Amino acid sequence: MFHAFRTAFDRTLTAFVITLLAALAVVVLLGVACRKLGIPLVWYDEGASIMLAWLTYYGAALAALKRAHIGFPGLINAMPPRWRVPSVLVGEVCVIGFFALLTWFGVQVLQILEGDTMVSLTWVPTQLTQSVIPVGGALFIVAQLLSLPEVLQQARGAGIEDHEQKPVAEVMGEVERAEATLPAQGGAR
Repeated sequence: MFHAFRTAFDRTLTAFVITLLAALAVVVLLGVACRKLGIPLVWYDEGASIMLAWLTYYGAALAALKRAHIGFPGLINAMPPRWRVPSVLVGEVCVIGFFALLTWFGVQVLQILEGDTMVSLTWVPTQLTQSVIPVGGALFIVAQLLSLPEVLQQARGAGIEDHEQKPVAEVMGEVERAEATLPAQGGAR
């Protein structure tokens, strides 16, 4: 059940982020084309800025689910095994605490913005555009919690996987395999 929920969360968030990115690209290209044609869209700048903010928050939650944010796995991995899990948990408490505060204050901001609308699209409430703050914060917390069991398992084992070093390790493995085949090819001549 946990794995099914995580997979559904991942797919839904990925689809939303991809859709948002595509929509942002269309809005930007449409805005540039209309401006070049001499018929600028009055809502383009404000709309694109809001879409970029949404992409940032929702993309950050997706990155949290995949543990693709900047981290210090080397620091954790250098620790004695008995210190790894407590260190990971302290880090998680800090991250989740920050995003809990962000979510809480995001809700407060929405209450303050009640009745306001966008400048260029007066039918769009500012509460809708700024809802990304508490929603994004909550999604980040869910993403952290969904990926926590895997990180704890890694901390208990050989160490936390470094997502920044993974591509380097893959390339180095390919280089080593290629070098291993070179002597065999050279000897066959």
